[in-house]
Amino acid sequence: MILTNYIGEIAALSAALLWTLSSLVYSRLGLKIPPLQLNLYKGIIAIALIVITLLIQGSAFSNLSTSTVALLTISGAIGIGLGDTAYFLALNSLGARRTLLLETLSPPMGALLALIFIGEQLASSSWYGIILTILGIAWVISERNPVDNISISRKGLIWGILAAIAQALGAVISRYALTQSAISSLESTLIRLIGGTIIVIGLMFLPVAKQIHLQWQLSRRSLGIIAIAAFGSTYLGIWLQQISLKFAPTGIAQTFLATSPLFILPIVALQGEKISFRSILGVIVSLAGIALMFI
Repeated sequence: MILTNYIGEIAALSAALLWTLSSLVYSRLGLKIPPLQLNLYKGIIAIALIVITLLIQGSAFSNLSTSTVALLTISGAIGIGLGDTAYFLALNSLGARRTLLLETLSPPMGALLALIFIGEQLASSSWYGIILTILGIAWVISERNPVDNISISRKGLIWGILAAIAQALGAVISRYALTQSAISSLESTLIRLIGGTIIVIGLMFLPVAKQIHLQWQLSRRSLGIIAIAAFGSTYLGIWLQQISLKFAPTGIAQTFLATSPLFILPIVALQGEKISFRSILGVIVSLAGIALMFI
């Protein structure tokens, strides 16, 4: 089937949809729970779910080189531990619209880093597709919204840019490890999450983090919401991300993963909010870019 040739792209789009839904949840949770703690909770829950899945499957880590494990651990430490924490901090400072705008920096960064460090070449049509998709997304989420009163803070911009850089670098390292090994996507997800969680725990011991009021006694409702969000965004989302990085070039995978803002539009429309012509046009431009990457 033709679709089997695009497993990576389809996995990335699926992950983007899940991240869209979970971002709505995390934006509300972030008002009550510190980003560092939120990242820790979702990591621990996802690790537990993956371990259970691997036990049910009877999977075992076999024939894994030390270099593969080290690369995936570093990838998780950078992309998940640092990247996701920076993303949550940016989300709290800038709001979803501007944070997602900064996230569109990740695909070109990932493509350039992959070209420089692992020699991954993309066809001209793919580069045009990346540019079109990013322009479309940026056009949609940079539209001024009268309801959005969040001021742009320098600190928020720094967190957003750091998140994009960390996620791009983490993706490139993960892509290299996956292409050099027969490790399954689920096993690689577990190693990355462990690396990310270790970093988050380490960050909690920094003097700056100690000033944050951590809430260890959460209600069952809050824990339940975090568990559901972690299942969708981290357990399934990062698993799908690993599949996309295994079967698609870094630049293309990162571009599809950055399409989350496009999925917000129909959700917002269902909630009764009016969709502007500019937003619709931006979606069309992005879809044209995605189509180019399938050529």
